[in-house]
Amino acid sequence: MTTCLHEQRLDAARKVVRDSGARTVLDLGCGDGDLLVRLVSERQIERVVGVDLCRASLGRLRERLDALEGEGMARVDLIHGCMTEGGAALSGFDCAILIETIEHIDPERLSGLERAVFVEMQPATVVVTTPNAEFNPLLGVPRHRFRHPDHRFEWDRARFRLWARGVAARGGYDLTCHDIAGRHPVLGGASQMAVFRRWP
Repeated sequence: MTTCLHEQRLDAARKVVRDSGARTVLDLGCGDGDLLVRLVSERQIERVVGVDLCRASLGRLRERLDALEGEGMARVDLIHGCMTEGGAALSGFDCAILIETIEHIDPERLSGLERAVFVEMQPATVVVTTPNAEFNPLLGVPRHRFRHPDHRFEWDRARFRLWARGVAARGGYDLTCHDIAGRHPVLGGASQMAVFRRWP
């Protein structure tokens, strides 16, 4: 079961993938596969690879995939691994997606993630979403807490855009940022999304 805001987040990411024309997609930190199982139904996509460090999550995702019918399952691969470690198996994809994952990484390790995704993997399009800390009061999250106990940080929109602009400039990508998952005239959305498109 997913919440309304989570559905909106998934729809926003799925639309970017669809509009990008991507045929190969890398879902980094795929978890139980809420986005991945939706991408399988996209006819333009020829291959989807999900990567996660949690074997239990990958097991649950495999069960979800096994329960689906159709030839799409042959286009899916699951890899147990860390998204901060690149490698040849994760290179050459049209699009990489990181949905609500960067906040689970210690801030001092984000440079490793940047290097792995934007230098080693170099997908044509990268989609990153993360919680918008400004929206937390509307969700009843106290000031001294994060939304999830495993979060290492939660950024406001200014801080996220500062990070994203730096990543784009260093990696050779154009950048657009969006409020997603709900809309508030002052606080933005529950999540925020950065879309990176590599320069030709």
